[in-house]
Amino acid sequence: MAEASVARITEISAKSTQGFEDAIRIGLSRAQKTLRNVTSAWIKEQRVIVDSDRLSYQVNMEVTFVLDE
Repeated sequence: MAEASVARITEISAKSTQGFEDAIRIGLSRAQKTLRNVTSAWIKEQRVIVDSDRLSYQVNMEVTFVLDE
């Protein structure tokens, strides 16, 4: 019989002043501090926040991780 694995998805929001790619790295790094077996991320939303002359890049993502047996 084939083994099946079970995965869960959690939503993460991350922000950076450097760009979207940096915000994704920050979000995944944070997720991996508390979640084991992270396998992928789906970027649901990207937005730029304007505060005076300063820009912040925000991503909302769904991170998939496989549960331990």
